[in-house]
Amino acid sequence: MASPRKSVLITGCSAGGIGAALAEVFHEKGYHVFATVRNPSKISETLSGVANITILTLDVLSSESIAAAVESVKIETGSRLDVLVNNSGGGSFVPALDASVEEAKKLFDLNFWAPLAMLQAFAPLLINAKGCIVNNSSANAYVPMPLMSIYNSSKAALAMASETWRHELQPLGVRTITLVTCAVKTNFFNDYHGAELPETSNYTEIRDFIHNLTDGRLQANAISSRHYAIKVVREVEKGTVGTVWAGTDAFFIRLALWLSPQSVIDRIVESVVPFSSEMAKATQKKKV
Repeated sequence: MASPRKSVLITGCSAGGIGAALAEVFHEKGYHVFATVRNPSKISETLSGVANITILTLDVLSSESIAAAVESVKIETGSRLDVLVNNSGGGSFVPALDASVEEAKKLFDLNFWAPLAMLQAFAPLLINAKGCIVNNSSANAYVPMPLMSIYNSSKAALAMASETWRHELQPLGVRTITLVTCAVKTNFFNDYHGAELPETSNYTEIRDFIHNLTDGRLQANAISSRHYAIKVVREVEKGTVGTVWAGTDAFFIRLALWLSPQSVIDRIVESVVPFSSEMAKATQKKKV
């Protein structure tokens, strides 16, 4: 008798993103994939109408929507789930002094509280399967990139929570993987254009610089989402537990953070987002 097909639920499977790439690779490995999106019109065409891929509409900020997804998975798998991938998330490019606290809380809802809600809802299914939860954090949890303090801190919160959940879930037979994602080429910036600075901002002189950071340049030399997904699925398949760094130059970034003094880290940050240099140029222009 053939072994039952393993199952995975992945949040945030919009076309061109990490979630869609993960769904494709898990499917190639023989999993029944529950690919979820908030807006069904954004699902990848490569996932639609494919055997053993179930498309679910899921708003991770809605307890009712999460509960409905749990019931759908229960019916399909007999109340089991081998892998839950908390991939949904959002970004923010705005100076802290100009950030809306209300909008910042919404980002924390999406990047931190939603993964907790998903864990709580799907825990019985994961425990039944002796499964694995994968939480997608970011290298920004460890690298203080300017203009991203809200995003950075939300991902740092998720990274710490995920590693804590690892200790809490291990006695229940559930593995936890915390992804520390470095640059990956996706279509994230296609729909994201950053926050508008108020006229009273201390940073109006570099408004164009801030806006241009959302033109995709931060992904210019990034690895493909498929390359990234293959790495992640391999780690899930081989039974990895704990933190997994993945994405462009992941090994070297991790090594630099471990070995380098703060002054070197600051230079690396400035080379990626030359915030201080741009402010210095703007100040010099005002003096002329």
